[in-house]
Amino acid sequence: MIETDNLHKQFGSKRVLRGLTLRARPAEITMLVGANGAGKSTTMKLLAGLMAADEGAAFIASHDIAHARRAAQSALSYLPQNPGFHPRLTCRQVLNFYTRLRGIESVRKAEMLELVGLTSAADERTGALSGGMRQRLGIALLLLPDAPVLLLDEPGLSLDPGWRKRLQEILQAEAERGKTVLMTTHLIAEWNGIAQRCLLCHRGRIERELNPADLPHDFDDFDNLAPSPPQHEFIQPLRIAI
Repeated sequence: MIETDNLHKQFGSKRVLRGLTLRARPAEITMLVGANGAGKSTTMKLLAGLMAADEGAAFIASHDIAHARRAAQSALSYLPQNPGFHPRLTCRQVLNFYTRLRGIESVRKAEMLELVGLTSAADERTGALSGGMRQRLGIALLLLPDAPVLLLDEPGLSLDPGWRKRLQEILQAEAERGKTVLMTTHLIAEWNGIAQRCLLCHRGRIERELNPADLPHDFDDFDNLAPSPPQHEFIQPLRIAI
């Protein structure tokens, strides 16, 4: 379960979140959509414990992220919009690091590489990978700890259509296992009918709930959903996946 209550966040004179309240339930995929600057990525970073809210509260699996951050982060795994890796490390070395960091059985490394189609590239340096392959490595790290709460910020941007479809299947399977999945996307049409719930974020708050099975008709403001320029977020040495 993910819950936020009246979240506010301001950077200098810019108010990004203005009382954002949402709930994402177990065994469901919940999508957060909205134009650039609506507050989606800021919300995800607050939920991941990478920044603090100015006001309000957020809970991951009933743990208050502000007052029990370690417990909250232990229950989640986070995939930022543009995951970054040290270019000289191989895929296997990156997975080795996070396996040790989170105390995960080593057998999971091979399973995740196979799941995202990177077994043959396991010993390639991440600096030599394509953007789509780096994103698939990020997905492997997201799923590595088998956390009950998954946070994904624009996970399909660097993937080709085939791998976006595969990602949808993976997330649906994770939700069927009882996980709480919260993700942001601007690729509305491609995610039509995939999620159980879809929330429209506008000017730092949830404006309304959209019909997840009829998104192109329920929300037609596609021109304002262009993604921001890529900014790589390097893996954080926390108890979250990346």
